[in-house]
Amino acid sequence: MSIDWQMYQSSGFFDELIDDNGRPRQSGQALVRFLSDLSTKEMEAARAAAELAVKEMGITFTVYGEGSSIDRAWPIDIIPRIISNDEWQQVEAGLVQRVQALNLFIDDLYHEQHIIKDGVFPRELINKSVNFRPQCVGISPPKGVWAHICGTDLVRNNDGTFYVLEDNLRVPSGVSYMIENRSVMKRVFPDLFEQISVLPVSDYPSQLFDMLTAMSPRPLDTPEVVVLTPGIYNSAYFEHCYLAQEMGCELVEGRDLVVNDDDCVYMKTVSGLLRVDVIYRRIDDLFLDPEAFNPDSQLGVPGLLRAWREGNVALVNAPGAGVADDKVVYTYVPDIIQYYLSEPAILPNVQSYRCNESDDFNYVVENIHQLVVKPANESGGYGLLIGPKSTREEQLQCIERIKADPRNFIAQPTLNLSTVPTLDKEQVEGRHVDLRPFILSAGEQTYVTTGGLTRVALVKGSLVVNSSQGGGSKDTWIVEEEGL
Repeated sequence: MSIDWQMYQSSGFFDELIDDNGRPRQSGQALVRFLSDLSTKEMEAARAAAELAVKEMGITFTVYGEGSSIDRAWPIDIIPRIISNDEWQQVEAGLVQRVQALNLFIDDLYHEQHIIKDGVFPRELINKSVNFRPQCVGISPPKGVWAHICGTDLVRNNDGTFYVLEDNLRVPSGVSYMIENRSVMKRVFPDLFEQISVLPVSDYPSQLFDMLTAMSPRPLDTPEVVVLTPGIYNSAYFEHCYLAQEMGCELVEGRDLVVNDDDCVYMKTVSGLLRVDVIYRRIDDLFLDPEAFNPDSQLGVPGLLRAWREGNVALVNAPGAGVADDKVVYTYVPDIIQYYLSEPAILPNVQSYRCNESDDFNYVVENIHQLVVKPANESGGYGLLIGPKSTREEQLQCIERIKADPRNFIAQPTLNLSTVPTLDKEQVEGRHVDLRPFILSAGEQTYVTTGGLTRVALVKGSLVVNSSQGGGSKDTWIVEEEGL
């Protein structure tokens, strides 16, 4: 299995490690040299070591509908994805800009709605939004921050440019896997980290904790912070446990909390009730508080929204933040940035067609065989139609769904996602990847992870990178090019 880079083919896509002439990119030269020196036996041993580490560390993810065995070992490929720090600085600036504008946008929607009155953003999109929460109108969360944690999906096209694919503002997941991928790689290739200066990702839990405590409504040195999970059957339960443990916080379910007559939230403990100041909630809005949203929810805490509205507890992300986690809203983000910050977007969007606009609708119907059609509010890769991979019958069914609710769909060109060399059973081949960095917002301060979670389509030729759809992951290295 020793790697013969002369035989590696990127098949016409932008490859993150090897350029069009078959040479390693500058930021990846040391990695290529290191891998080239490994024998077949050493490569096989490295992959086995990674798989063993994942099992020993208990890194799992959950796939719904898999019967009795719902947990799977986290799939990681041992060839990392490398990005130079110089390039990353530009990406980071674009992410900070984007989240700042989105927070201003959300706050405006729940107050004066200037952006609608000024004709920049259509009112009908909010009127038909499934994530706009009328219960949140007029509420001002601390420091004006609604989306404290954002996971923005980036892709790189043939031209080598990073494009924003979507913004995840409800309960974005995956950051624990980003950190654990690094831990696995340090076990597998400890010598490599002595040769290459890789920027760390291990500070994320402390950065997250600092952000959460900064949201506390009480000026305490040690506010009580908890992580609220829907429970063990949630696909991201591993991450809920991981982050709570890393931050030294209690992991609670809705039944562990109560809102008393003083509109404060308390945690049930063996010593009695303990007031809670900040809740990092990993439960969707509609299940968060049966008193305010879905009355049938068994996951949330009755009265939670009331306590938040009174300013007695901080909820992260704030209820209602998901109004900007909508693929139709996403198409307006460059306009949103220009409107609130008076500057152009640093990171471009992927070209998109809004199916609720007649010209775009007609284009989508006529060209659906070569487009990717996305529902506005699905996640995890569910509900997608990938035109070139679909049958005519599937395309016609999709068109009928669009006609029934055009507001709920956008379409985008089928992108030539970049590739990264990935170990297949017997050889190294290019596999398509995306990237999800995480951004923490605490008002005047914003933190961006150095890199993010690289998701990889493990099936040759596939563009679907979601772990729930059979995708895997890679460690993402932001490296300094000096000294390579």
